[in-house]
Amino acid sequence: MFFFAKEMKGWNIPIEMDAMDPLPSCMFDVFALSLPRGLAFGENPPVSAWRSYDWITIGALTRNATTNRHGVLTMRRRVDDVWAVLRWEDDAFTEEEAMAILRQVCDETAGRIPVPSGTKRRPSLPDFRGKELSGIFKLLAHPSRHRGAWMLNQLYLAMPNPDDNWASDCRTENFHSRLWEALLLASFREQGLLVTQDRPSPDFHVSNRKGGEAWVEAVTANPAERYDHANTEEAPIPQDRRELTLGTAAVRYAKTIKNKLDKGYAHMPHVAGRPFAIAIADFHAPGSMVWSRAALLGYLSGIYVRELEQDGKRVAVPEVVETLLGEQPIPAGLFSTPEGEDLSAVIFSNAATLAKLSRVPVSFGGPTTDYRYVRIGEFADFTPGALRGIPFSMDVNSDEYRALWAPYRYEPWTAEMEVFHNPNAKHPINPALFPEATHWLPIDGIMDCKRFYEHSILKSRTWILGADDRIPTVDDLVFQETHDSTNHTGDDGTIAEARVT
Repeated sequence: MFFFAKEMKGWNIPIEMDAMDPLPSCMFDVFALSLPRGLAFGENPPVSAWRSYDWITIGALTRNATTNRHGVLTMRRRVDDVWAVLRWEDDAFTEEEAMAILRQVCDETAGRIPVPSGTKRRPSLPDFRGKELSGIFKLLAHPSRHRGAWMLNQLYLAMPNPDDNWASDCRTENFHSRLWEALLLASFREQGLLVTQDRPSPDFHVSNRKGGEAWVEAVTANPAERYDHANTEEAPIPQDRRELTLGTAAVRYAKTIKNKLDKGYAHMPHVAGRPFAIAIADFHAPGSMVWSRAALLGYLSGIYVRELEQDGKRVAVPEVVETLLGEQPIPAGLFSTPEGEDLSAVIFSNAATLAKLSRVPVSFGGPTTDYRYVRIGEFADFTPGALRGIPFSMDVNSDEYRALWAPYRYEPWTAEMEVFHNPNAKHPINPALFPEATHWLPIDGIMDCKRFYEHSILKSRTWILGADDRIPTVDDLVFQETHDSTNHTGDDGTIAEARVT
């Protein structure tokens, strides 16, 4: 059962019998993703968290920002390991009274609580009986990925109403689809959204007190023919920029999104008249998520950006295109078509990966004695006129890396989330619905970028190195460029691949 037990050793957290012990805030944040609104505590944020010796019960001491009075939140595992709220009262106690309540519930001898009548018992994700496990799922058993395996299980347990096949799909051929749903849930609730799954489809209904609501359908761009995600070599990056932006990857995005639009989600009675978004992650070729973002932009906007030399400077020149490359004349520019009007936005991340599952808990801190996670890639350069990204190489378990993500003390789930808003949508999404995502919004006829984090990562790779291995420097990285098919002047910095020599 590498999904739960071994991570306690990995974090070197002492376990004392019959005692209430402090719970690190980062761990409490993980468990709080099971709450309907996740980390939305409003005027009553947690100021400390606690746990029972057996980790079955946790509690948080809250403090009202106006009155300074305290509250309590206590949770206990059900027999299927899903968290259930025992007590939640805000602004009701002195600190001493609240701590006494927490101590009593954490110190009492209690087992897991029953699954409520009428509620389905959650199948166990680490139940390996039955179908053959996929190669990508088996990778979670490696010691370097134990934290990521544990995290995937916590996200699964936090889902409000996963379908009956979720666990078996995750263990087998639909791993990436389920991983993408889990990461979306984590991002939504990290931002304080109320997330429900009361309908078979779309996958999520999300709302908050400032940004209204939306229905979100999750989907992955998959290969025409299946491949072994665990052992297949990465596909080469298209060297021609037009092919990269408008070619095979763009076609896969187009077919995937069209398939979802054809299902008529936006016209279902519970969705009609409300914002509807498709959340897409790319797995159409091995390693393609590193470079395929440009293809999604090409398909949605119908614009190809070439880089030209003018007056001794490299400048980006947009070119409107009508169709994607390939045998079938697939129209480019979905957001400009009548059939695209029902789509309020496309939500995208290039980090729906095993590495993301591990990077978040590794960035919590604590010892990683046998290995280290190193992330290399490119930051977006928002300097006016900048055409290229800014390369970086960073140890994920370092103060330098954690400093990128203020106000969090670790890598957030929403760090790579981008929302591409449809300027012609019938029912636009309020950007306040996803307050910590990067938004691409139509302003005065152009798409403007609004971001929450100071740093935005265009693309990255995560390497698992030995604990004593040297961290590569930026000077070690070689950036593979793609070229325009007509002038061969290089790329615009959004699709370079970082490699170590």
